[in-house]
Amino acid sequence: MNLNRLAYFAAVVDAGSFTRAAERLGITKAVVSQQVARLERDVGTTLLIRTTRRVHPTEAGRTFHARCLQVLQQAEDAFDELAQAAAEPTGTLRIAAPNDYGTSAVVPVVAAFSTRYPACRVELTLGDDTIDLASGGMDVAIRVGWLADSSLQARRIGTSRQFMVCGAEFAGRFKAGEPQDLAGLPFVANMALREPLLWQFSRGDDEQTVRMQATIAIDATPAVLAAVRAGAGLSVLPDFLVRGELARGRLVQVLPEWRLPSGGIYTVYPAARFRPPKVTRFVEMLIAAEQKVESGGEGRRG
Repeated sequence: MNLNRLAYFAAVVDAGSFTRAAERLGITKAVVSQQVARLERDVGTTLLIRTTRRVHPTEAGRTFHARCLQVLQQAEDAFDELAQAAAEPTGTLRIAAPNDYGTSAVVPVVAAFSTRYPACRVELTLGDDTIDLASGGMDVAIRVGWLADSSLQARRIGTSRQFMVCGAEFAGRFKAGEPQDLAGLPFVANMALREPLLWQFSRGDDEQTVRMQATIAIDATPAVLAAVRAGAGLSVLPDFLVRGELARGRLVQVLPEWRLPSGGIYTVYPAARFRPPKVTRFVEMLIAAEQKVESGGEGRRG
């Protein structure tokens, strides 16, 4: 099928005349008439009713016209996407991310992105509050955990596991065989979470829900880590923040045979048909970094 013929036919229907369609397209009326006639032969039906004053689509022509508009729009979108993919990132890229994941995972990618694309300036906003992307002027946000329903467009790029941890010295002060044994121990609550005290553990088919008792409550995840490292008690922290601490022996994973719920790592965007090159290239680099970590190419940051 010749896409030009679809475009000529759609232009005739929209203009109501071969002459006006030819003027819009910048070609002769004879070419438009000839190509539409060939299109009718191709599809084996009459698409237009021609009178001396105006051209009207038949019933089949109206249905076909609606389909043509969709096909032509998709073709235009495809060319626009290719053009954007070939373009170099420019302007200012505005990113929002949580404090913990932003510091440990996003900042290194931002540094690499700035080196690779020096014509693009980056503004990174870190915080545990959810930012309104539209009113905040953000191009992309990184969110960790569980997404609330919204009109935003999101893409899952990785998985975040949660570990119950404590300082190495603190680990010698108690013995626990199962999650319920943890309920009365000192606990550092992360108030940035929606449910900082209620935790569900699973081991095979066995599940236990434990409500911890907060002895300290802190509203920033990196500060929770600092408190746990200083021996203040237990807490639940994301893998990307504590893997390095666990590997160096500064922290100990409590009841490692039991699992806590895993969340996602997402890139979230304002609703739009296309993403500018600065956004797509940055997200590609972030995904590549996340895949390298999850495949074991390097340890989790922390």
